[in-house]
Order: sequence, then C-alpha cells, then structure tokens
Amino acid sequence: MKKNIVCTIVAIVLFSGVGAIAVSESDSDILEQTEAITFSPLQLIEIDDGTCVTLPETTSFTSTPGGYELPIVTKVFTFPFKTTITAVDVIFSERQEIVVTKPIRVVPAPIADSDDYQISMSSEPLSSLVYPEQSFSYHLGAGLQGNHQATYLAVHLYPVQYNSVEKKLSYAENAQIKISYVLHDSQPAPLTDQYDLVIIAPKKFASALEPLVDHKISKGLTTKIVTINDISKSTYFPVQGRDSAEEMKYFIKNAFDQWGIKYALLVGGRQGGIYQEKWWLPVRYSNLDDGGEGTYLTDLYFADLYDVGGNFSSWDSNDNGVFAEWTGMKKDVLDMYPEIGVGRLACINLREVKLMVDRIITYENSAYGSDWFKRFVGVAGDTYPAGNDPYYEGEMATNASFDQIQGLGFEASFMWTSNNQFNGPTSVIDEISKGCGFVHFSGHGNPHVWGNHPPRNESFVYGPNSFELRKLTNKDQLPIVIVGGCHNQQFNTSLYNMVKGVLEDGFHYFSSKSPYGAFWYNEWIPRSWGWSMASAPSGGCIAIMANTGYGYGEPGENTLTQLGRHLEWLFFKSYSDGNDMLGVTHGQELVYYMNEHSPMVDQIDCKIVQQWALLGDPSLKIGGYST
Repeated sequence: MKKNIVCTIVAIVLFSGVGAIAVSESDSDILEQTEAITFSPLQLIEIDDGTCVTLPETTSFTSTPGGYELPIVTKVFTFPFKTTITAVDVIFSERQEIVVTKPIRVVPAPIADSDDYQISMSSEPLSSLVYPEQSFSYHLGAGLQGNHQATYLAVHLYPVQYNSVEKKLSYAENAQIKISYVLHDSQPAPLTDQYDLVIIAPKKFASALEPLVDHKISKGLTTKIVTINDISKSTYFPVQGRDSAEEMKYFIKNAFDQWGIKYALLVGGRQGGIYQEKWWLPVRYSNLDDGGEGTYLTDLYFADLYDVGGNFSSWDSNDNGVFAEWTGMKKDVLDMYPEIGVGRLACINLREVKLMVDRIITYENSAYGSDWFKRFVGVAGDTYPAGNDPYYEGEMATNASFDQIQGLGFEASFMWTSNNQFNGPTSVIDEISKGCGFVHFSGHGNPHVWGNHPPRNESFVYGPNSFELRKLTNKDQLPIVIVGGCHNQQFNTSLYNMVKGVLEDGFHYFSSKSPYGAFWYNEWIPRSWGWSMASAPSGGCIAIMANTGYGYGEPGENTLTQLGRHLEWLFFKSYSDGNDMLGVTHGQELVYYMNEHSPMVDQIDCKIVQQWALLGDPSLKIGGYST
C-alpha cells in the first residue's frame, strides 16, 4: 500500500525486466525530450481534521493510508511501441517554505463499497521525516492509444513536501522534465488486415451469432466467429497455453498479430458446476489478495497482450502457474494496459445469445439521432455518510460524469437521495424506462443489490435488485451503464452456489455470516446484478461496466481523483475525447486511470483496474451508425 514511497523502486524493477535501465546504445541513438512546468501558488484550506493543500495543476493526491494528502501533478508522454526509456530526470526550482498552523490532512484508508458493511484497509505509520521522500516517480505501460499501440511514460511530480515535525511545507514553483529514450522497430504490422472483430463462443452458440456477423460486416467491420473447439484443435494457430484461459489469450494475441483484430467479443457465461465451476467460455481469476478477498474475475487479462518490452504479457511473471498473484511477498509484475477492446456477453443459454444479438443490431441501426440517446441519468447518494464529511461522493461522481458530456448536447436527470428523486426501486425503474443513452450508478452493492445512503444518514436506499430489473420497460432505448459499487458484475453467480453451500455447511449456510452464512452474500442468484440488467427481457441496457469484486473509494473532497470514483467518470472523459467505439472507450479509460495511478505500486489501484469488467460488445458503435 505504500504507493508513493516505493514507486521509484517498483519502476526500476519494471525497467530492469525489460532492459530500459541497462542499455548498450551508442550516444547517437539516444534521443531527448524536455518539458518545462510552472506551478501556480499553493492553495491552503483549514478544515476540522487538518490542512488541505492543492494546486490548480493537481491531477490526484498522494494516497498511502496514514500518509499526508499532498498534490500530485502527472505528465503523460507517449512514444512508439517498444521505445526504450533510458533515463527520466526532473529538476525542480529552489523550494520555498511555509509553516502551517494545522497539520496536513492524513490520507484516509480506502473503504469497500459494500451494501451492508465496509472493509477499511489498515494504515501503516510513516517513518520518514519528509513526506513524500522523493520529489518524483514514474512508470511505463504498453497498450492502446486510440486504434494504435504506444509506450506510455507517466511522470508523477510531487512539487509539495511536508515536514511533520516542523509543520513546514516546502514547494517548488517550476520543474523541468528530461526524458532520454531510444526508438526501436515497433511491433510488426499484422500479416494481413483480415478481421476487425473476432467473436469467440462455444459451438452451441455459433449459429445464433451469424446474424451479428452479417450485421457487423454491413457496417464495415470484418468479423469472424471462432469456437473454443477451433482454438483447442489448432484450427487457425498452433494451440499454446497451460490452461483453457491461457490458450484463449494466446489465440487472441495471434489474431491480433496476424489478422489485425481490434476487438474480441467473448460469448459465454457460467454453465454450472457445484464444487468446480463450469463455463461456456474460459475465464481468468486474479489472485491479488487485498485482505478483503483473495480472488475475483478479470477479463482485462485477455486484452493485455504485450508488456513494454514487446513480450507476451502472461500475468505470471514468476512462472508458478498462479496468475495475477499479489499476496505477501509474492507478486507478479503485470503491464495491464490493453492492446485491444475486449467485452463479454455472459450468456448462460441460447435464448440470451439471441436476445443480445438482436439488441446489438437494433441499437446500432436505430440509436443514431434519437432524442432518448441524449439523456443521461445519474443515480447516487452520500456514499460515505459517517462523521462530519459534508460531501456526497456518489452524487459528486455522477455530476462529474455529466460534466464530461454536457457539451455534446446531453441533458441530465439526477436521481439523488439529496433531492429525493432516488427514493427506492420504483423511482429508478420508472426513470430508466423512459429511455436514455447513459446511466451512472455510484454507491454500494453486492451481486444482487445496489443502493446508496441519504445525506449524512447511515440508513440505506435500495435501487432495484437483480430480480426487479426485469421490470424495466425501455425496450430498444438501451443505455450504456456505469456502476460504482461492490460485486455488481460478479458474473460467476449461480443457483449451483446454493447447492454447494448446503452440501458443505448444511443449514448453517443460511445462518449468520460468520463462520458460515454464505447465503447472505447473494452469490446464489441466477444472474449477477449487471448481467440481469443487460439481459432484462423488456429493457435494461446494451452494455454495462462494473466491479467483479470489492470496489473501493475515498470519502471527502478529493474523492473524484482517487480510487473507484475516479475510474467511473473517466469513461465519460474517454467518450468526450472522441472514442465512440465501446471497447476503445473502455480501454482508454483504463489507460487514463493507470497513467495517473501506477497499478504495480498499490494493490487497490491494481485491483480497481483488473475487476472493471465490460459486459457488452466491444465493437459497439456508441450512439449507433448514421447509415
């Protein structure tokens, strides 16, 4: 969790693994890029629990729990794929000093966005006199930039440092960044520019997907269906991988390299299984243990194909067969920046496949130019009402999302607990049933429910649960949905989980949560909250992004630049930046987040990105086609 203290160390580890520090290039091969930065005067605000410090240029804040909340200014540089960064230097101007009367505000621990209880991560005491100890840090990533691959260099500047003993701030007014780098041949062009979209599905679903193939081709996207049997039998490429999930990822990589694909649509959810889950299509579980849970689903695994050195991104850097491991001293070094758009239709039967195919075709043919698409609905409340916190974090997040797209002609309906527009399940169902282009829920959840708190009130207002979502009647006027909360996208839920619980614990399964009580975690429902909304028979949504595990947030004024609330509104920034193909929009929001919050420094930042799953077609044209 020591995000800023260890950032430089982790960066060096990452670079040494890909040869970015120790290079044997001649001086003539090394290029340089510089950027000068001027910082505005400090802004100090005294509040009950200390002094808040910020700058107009602030992009986020230091977030080590127990540390001091100080501004970070991140500058992102992009280079051609496989560029070697040989050095990053930052020279600050002479620092000024100022004594504060109140100590600088201490960083709160992240809080899990659960509907019924909250897990707070523990804080560790600081041992350094000056915080943060270093004046800058940086990290690299290789992934999607629009429709191209790029090497990202994110440089994090700490223009303000704090001496807690002397209660003294030191700050710089200027900085100059100097980057030394070597260009190499980028990833070879695909052998053929043969396909834009590959649909991967079990053989049983293949014929039902043919109309979607024809539709995509009619819209200019060359498309191919590949079955799991095709992958395992080496029909197109020699099979590689230690399990079915790695085999599918290698296939996607080969299709990217040789066919030039931009999107992979995975069709298939859970098929059953009691003691061992069965799936229509492979899944990957992360093994990052944040103290709240030790594993959760991650489809980002299938989108991250390369690391910064151009190597296959295996998510198993220590080669022990445990993927995305981060527990104790065991830690896989991951890139996590996606190369392609990946989304899943978590269909559990053929009826759902046909439903989703029809919806995608209808949406892309009819949404363009419609009045309903220009409606934004924000559903939220006071996410962290405890204490004297005057901020309504969920409402702030939905407002920030709308701010990103307001200039594009959208109108907002804010269903907040503070204005009493969100007052129960019926209010949400009625509003979405009018039709809308986007919905942003920001609050608390579990696989079955979602809701949030009234202002400064520990009571809870429930939205529609996974069964009640079937009451939506917006028909073909289907939104893209963003959901802040825990486990709303946990698409491994199944009635078989109840059978397993009873077989293992008997009737204790239905009792209190400790040591039994798994029934109350709602993992037994037939469909997760997110997939229930996507597959609602008379309405619902066209696509949904939400957490497969515990979501995390930070209470207070800076909630929009930290943790889950930050990632939520970055989707709308990505869309407003011109990314109107859903997989690119989704992928770019992850890139934005990782550029600001190095995913290999902090477990929670790493988890937030891994578990942010897209259930929907990554090749979906947001707002439909004009012709």
